[in-house]
Amino acid sequence: MKTKLLVPLFAFVLISAAGIAQLHVPVFQLGVKGGVNITKIDGKSFSDEFNYGYHAGAFATIKITNHVQIQPEVLFNQYNTKADTSFSNVLNVKNLKDVKLNYISIPLLLNLSPAKFISFQVGPQFGILMDKHRNLFENGKDAFSSGDLSMLAGVQLNVAGLRLSGRYIVGLSNINDVGNSDKWKNQGFQLSVGFRII
Repeated sequence: MKTKLLVPLFAFVLISAAGIAQLHVPVFQLGVKGGVNITKIDGKSFSDEFNYGYHAGAFATIKITNHVQIQPEVLFNQYNTKADTSFSNVLNVKNLKDVKLNYISIPLLLNLSPAKFISFQVGPQFGILMDKHRNLFENGKDAFSSGDLSMLAGVQLNVAGLRLSGRYIVGLSNINDVGNSDKWKNQGFQLSVGFRII
């Protein structure tokens, strides 16, 4: 009996969705992007200065209205930072200064566009740590957590198929996986150039 009721209901939902799609078809765009990361890790074990890395990947834009879009992305993100002497004390490693963290990052942004040429962006970014600095394994411990959650906010200029953007990254997750009380969080800026290909 329940199956007999579900079939007409399912058909009704499909027909309604098809009707709505004909009235308002969202615009889908796809592109590639890359640029520079200017980041640091907040925490007592790290130098309080920004360092350069890079990012590269792809983005999609899904138009909800003329002024609102969703922009998911998949990026390879490299964050570079410098450790201070307290970091070496925590992990019992010697002469370790440069730390490189490579993430696969998935930003999910809300674009608010008061005009076609500009979009204000905000949303979360989920990161998966792909490659940890190999010197960190000398004491048999992984120093950095395998996941990172951040919030992004910025602005994007849309000039024909060109996308120029600047963002601020604020880490929400403690990426310290050593087990001491010091909290480590990613922070910085991201400058990008993108090209729409579809």
